[in-house]
Amino acid sequence: MNPQAKLIFTISLLMGTTITISSNHWVMAWAGLEINTLAILPLISKSHHPRAIEAATKYFLTQAAASALVLFSSMTNAWYTGQWDITQLTHPTSCLVLTTAIAMKLGLVPFHFWFPEVLQGSPLTTGLLLSTIMKLPPIALLYMTSNTLNPTLLTSMAILSAALGGWMGLNQTQIRKILAFSSISHLGWMTIIIVYNPKLTLLNFYLYALMTTAVFLTLNSINALKLSTLMTTWTKTPALSAMLFLTLLSLAGLPPLTGFLPKWLIIQELTKQNMALAAVALSILSLLGLFFYLRLAYCATITLPPHTTNHMKLWHTSKPTSSSISILTTVSATLLPISPLISTMI
Repeated sequence: MNPQAKLIFTISLLMGTTITISSNHWVMAWAGLEINTLAILPLISKSHHPRAIEAATKYFLTQAAASALVLFSSMTNAWYTGQWDITQLTHPTSCLVLTTAIAMKLGLVPFHFWFPEVLQGSPLTTGLLLSTIMKLPPIALLYMTSNTLNPTLLTSMAILSAALGGWMGLNQTQIRKILAFSSISHLGWMTIIIVYNPKLTLLNFYLYALMTTAVFLTLNSINALKLSTLMTTWTKTPALSAMLFLTLLSLAGLPPLTGFLPKWLIIQELTKQNMALAAVALSILSLLGLFFYLRLAYCATITLPPHTTNHMKLWHTSKPTSSSISILTTVSATLLPISPLISTMI
């Protein structure tokens, strides 16, 4: 892709995100979402592969339907209450329609079907944008309207997302699909707590984005797209594979790594809200996610490729690891000790 075109699309992406998260009026938020969608489409389909074109088409249709629902929800609310302010969404029908629209935007169950397919058809760098920065505007809208949304509906969708995200990731061999189901599972954790402690949702999202960025950049650096190619990386970049191992376990939420922090705080908050059953359900369902993260980690570090056939194989690469990967992987593994400081900030 032309560097100037890529620059324009990236700036549009940042501008659309900024417009949505900083707006008070529904039409401005909707405009930001539309700019975002139109800016990411060329980045998804830039390889001109049929799979990429299919992914871009699926993404466009889903996001267009979700944007129409956002507009319909805000117009219904304005019709009944005379309010266009995002925080003044009070009409029950509008709240229900908006929950559906944001679930479609984020890829929450039962509107999750598009996300693994789109991520599988996109390059790793675009997949990173889809998993992190494209989730920020819908989560910001959810944050601003959280006090008026239906907690029962959100809890049901969250538990289903955690269940399906873990369950459907079990038998995948494509790394991008595994990361897509991982994202759906993490969104379940963010959604369940949004009504009770919205700042905790934002903390979970920031830490998830940090760890996912580290994983995507590492995979992009070693050029691994499926489990079979991941098995040969230890011989090429042992240090990077070891850090990938720690980052994946952090995404799984194992102590004493960074990913344990949001899960711990969310379970604590749920028990305070007399939702011990939901906390137990989420904890058990996170074991499904742990299984496929361990599978990825096992392939990346413990499995050695077979030596029975004569073939040319890359040995240690001379390419240095970028400093951004080093910083992100280190932070992904070491933030838990400062959790008292983080919990005072939320």
